Formats: sequence, C-alpha cells, structure tokens
Amino acid sequence: MTDIAIAAEGLRKTYRGVAALDGFRLSVAAGTVCGLLGPNGAGKTTAVRILATLLSFDDGHATVAGADVAGRPDLVRERIALTGQYSAVDGSLTGRQNLVLFGRLHHLGHRAARARADELLEQFDLTDAANRSATEYSGGMQRRLDLAASLIRAPQVLFLDEPTTGLDPRSRNQVWDTVRKLVADGTTVLLTTQYLDEADQLADRVCVVDTGRVVAEGTPDELKAAIGADRLEVVIREHDRLPDAVALLERIGPVEADPDTRRLRVAVTDRVAALVRAAQALRDAAITVDDLGVRRPTLDEAFLSLTGHRTEETR
Repeated sequence: MTDIAIAAEGLRKTYRGVAALDGFRLSVAAGTVCGLLGPNGAGKTTAVRILATLLSFDDGHATVAGADVAGRPDLVRERIALTGQYSAVDGSLTGRQNLVLFGRLHHLGHRAARARADELLEQFDLTDAANRSATEYSGGMQRRLDLAASLIRAPQVLFLDEPTTGLDPRSRNQVWDTVRKLVADGTTVLLTTQYLDEADQLADRVCVVDTGRVVAEGTPDELKAAIGADRLEVVIREHDRLPDAVALLERIGPVEADPDTRRLRVAVTDRVAALVRAAQALRDAAITVDDLGVRRPTLDEAFLSLTGHRTEETR
C-alpha cells in the first residue's frame, strides 16, 4: 500500500442527464481521516459508493488501498469496509451472533468467527451486552456494533457515510472515540458528514464538496483561516450604550454591529492585546457587558463562505 490510500481524479457520474459527480478529485494519505463536507445532493454518497466499488462511473480514474477501482474491484473489496448511514445489524440476533454471522460471511470458520467476535466486542466495549438482542441496544451501541461488523477483516480503508446521523451527543462521542482508536491503529477513514463539529473533531483534512466537485480543501484550521482573521465579540447589556461601545471599539478596528442582539464584532490580529484593550476601555466607560471574548471563525462559517449555503440545506 502506498502513502496515498485513496486517490481519485476527474470522476464523473451522470443520472438521467444530471451530473452527480463533475470532475471529482480526492487524495487521502494513509492512516488519516478525510472529511467530505457538503449539503444533501452534493455528491458525497455517490463518491463513496464509487470508491467502494458499489457504483460504476462514467469517466475518470480512482485507486483505493493501492488497487484500481475500475480494473480490480475485487482487490479493492478485499481491502476496504463500508459503514452506511443506516444500521446493517440484524435486530433478531444478539450482538455476538451478529458478529459471528458477519465473520462466517467473510469465510471464517465457526471457531475463528467466534474468536474474532469476542475480540471486537471487547474492543468496542460491548462485551456486557454481547448476549442481548441488538434491538435492545441504544443508537450509539448499534453504530458501534455496525463498526465492529465492518472490521471483521481489519480493512486498510474504512468508508463512513454519515455514521452519527440521528444519534444523541453522548452516542456521537462514543462513535468518535471509536474512530480515533481505529486511526491510531493505522486505518484510513473517509468520513462523509453534515455535522461541522464532527469534521472539526475527527478530520485531519477536509474536502468541501458542492455540485459534484471539490470546491475547497485543507485542514479545518486552514479552511477557517481562509475566510478571515479572529474576531473580538462583545455583547452589551444596555441597548442605549451601543453607540458608545461602537465608538470605543472603532479604535481597534471596523465594527460590525447587530442592534437586535446588542452584539459587536471587530476583526483582530493580536488576540490578547485586543481583548485587554477592549475590556479596559469598556470598563473605564462604565459600559456593562454580558459577554466578551475573542472567537475564531467556525468551520460552519467557512463552509457558508465557500458554498453560499449551509450543509443541512438540500439541493
């Protein structure tokens, strides 16, 4: 396997005259997490299905785990795993029975399948629930069982297609911890998500997908930095003191004011100096503040700046 685990160039896929992918490109280093961000219909799931050999493509070239997707799909399938948006476990079986079943489907003998199931139950903290029906599992436990089933053969590349959709915050954190452990052990992960905080938490690099192509890429911090500097934010308590506060903060830089929320924003380069200066000036003027701090641009703001719409919007 090369240092590049996933490579795609010029991928095109058309459905009934509509381009789902239009020159899609991607490069993912081995042992990292790449996050694909984009609104519904941007082409994320189509790209994953093509790279996982579940869907043909019209033009372009792609390799996964060192194997040509179009020329050697059999080799690709031997080296990857895919966890889709919806649980694939059988609710009528226990957690252990599900994993044994997947082991047998991977051509493991019965004894080897049971041994692998026990290893995965322990790895994913499901041993205590191993003999309970999967229907009794929480959403987070079912997703962890899904991930465990994907790892029967310890894939080189794991595709996660919106793995935490519909989960509560605690369950999402459990899935995130699981993904971090997999990457620490050398697995490459391609993650599609509409949750900006998920990409911020997990991804080494982010590719923003819109209308079937990658429109921006970089680390989360690089994408945030691309839309501008840090900003000083102040929320004034008394509405009638807004003009005074604006006059003070204009000594630091141009002020963006929102009268409805009494929030003022100023782009800054020296975070500490700007914060100290603003706090002292507001205090000397006896202007009461409800909030004062220096904020970095968010990944959500970067996405909005790059695409003109938010990830949850449907196209």
